[in-house]
Order: sequence, then structure tokens, then C-alpha cells
Amino acid sequence: MSLTWVNGVRCDALDAADRGLAFGDGVFETMRLVSGRIPLQELHLDRLQHGASVLAIGFDRGAIESELSAFLQRIDEPSDGVIKLMLTRGSAGMGYRGEQFSTPTRILRRLPPRSLDEALYQHGAELRICRTRLGSQPILAGIKHLNRLEQVLARNEWSDDSIFEGLMLDEHGSVIEGVSTNLFIVSGGRLLTPVLDHCGVNGVMRTLILERVAPWLGIPVSETRLVQATIAGAQEVFICNSVIGVVPVSKLGSTQWRKGVITTAVQQRVNEVFVD
Repeated sequence: MSLTWVNGVRCDALDAADRGLAFGDGVFETMRLVSGRIPLQELHLDRLQHGASVLAIGFDRGAIESELSAFLQRIDEPSDGVIKLMLTRGSAGMGYRGEQFSTPTRILRRLPPRSLDEALYQHGAELRICRTRLGSQPILAGIKHLNRLEQVLARNEWSDDSIFEGLMLDEHGSVIEGVSTNLFIVSGGRLLTPVLDHCGVNGVMRTLILERVAPWLGIPVSETRLVQATIAGAQEVFICNSVIGVVPVSKLGSTQWRKGVITTAVQQRVNEVFVD
């Protein structure tokens, strides 16, 4: 059963003058709900707060945490699913300039769980390279703002159900991320992931792997520039986000991989986080 709150009230309507609708002027989080709780809630709120700060949108973390807690208590069984939390600058008049004292809009939605075939987690997913390129904007790099038009265009490039995800490049041809995932490769026993200093989304699962999972497993990990040739030469490849977890990559173009020991170890540790 779906459930939507706008500013703490059960409601499916949004003010037509809301800047999130008019300009994509806001940030959001898509969070996995497991047995009535959000295992990565603190990381999600950290990123949301950072994004709001970049956009200079008012952020009351205590109030958002309290509202989120109340929202979760109102969810009917089953208590697994996805929680989408959006924060916009609020409603204002015409023009790009936001009102100095506009009140932010908070939107909470409960969505059904996203279930993947278990075979994907064991045997891997097929990827493609997207034609749509990511533009460079260092100010917005890393944050999950509401303007996702590049991702919309990229995802509309294919309809073949055998392709699970598309990889997006920047204007120079470096691989940055998946349409809705982050990318890791294993090369020489090290985990590598694209640096996100001018575009791309710093995913919560990416942060978890970089800062907690890889150190806990004792696997060296770093952010670097990745090109298609480097990925083709990798020993293992996987994609990830906070909803689907860790999914190994089996094929990209003519290059194929099998799920390796490092991907397996990362996948298992991430799964433990969701059941702890």
C-alpha cells in the first residue's frame, strides 16, 4: 500500500508553484525499508543535509527525523519497501531567484519493494554504454538533486529487458556512474570507483563501501579516473545502490566477467548491514 505525506500531512497534492516541480530545485533520497526500519538512514540524511546546504535550502534535521519516524509508524504491513524523501525550496513566484524566506516543502512516499531475480546477484547483470553524456558542474557534483533529466534521457535509450543498466560517461569520455547506480571495479586486488569531482551522484551505498565495508574487509579502495579500456581489463565489476545492494556485472559490450571473490565478500558484508 502506498502512502504519501506533504509537510507532515497525508496528501497526494503539491502546490503548482513549488520550485521542486518548476525547476527541480531540491534534493531527494531513495531509501530501502527493511522490517519497518531504514538501515542506512543516517547516511541518507547526511547526504540530504549536504545537498540542502549546497543549494542553500533550509534543513532542520531533528524535525525531518521526527517526521520520518512518525511516517514509518503509519506504514501498514508488509513493512519492507522503499521510502522516498524529497526536500524542495518550497513555493515561490516566477523567476529563478528563490524567495529568501521561502519555507521548504517536505515530501515522504512509501513505495513497494524492488525485487530482483536472485540470478542477477549470483550470475551478474548485462550493461551498456549510454549515448547521453553527463555535463560538468562541480558545484552540484555528488549531490542528489531533483533535476534528473540526463538520467531520464539515458534510461530511455534502450528497451531491451536483457540490459539491466547503462553506464554514463562525462564529456571527456570517462566513465562516471550507472543511470541509477554507482560503479566499482576490481583491478590488481584493489577496489576502484570513479572520482565524482565534476558530475555524478555520490551514492549512499558507494559511501558505505568506501568508508566502512572495504576497510572492514581489508580491501584497498580508491577513487580514480576510469575509462572504458580500464573497465574492460578489470578482474571483477559490480554496480550498487542503496535499494538493490551490490549486483555483479557479467557483461559490457564484448567483455564478460564472472562474480569474483572480492565482489562476493562486499556483497555478503552489505547484506549483513541490511539484516543486522
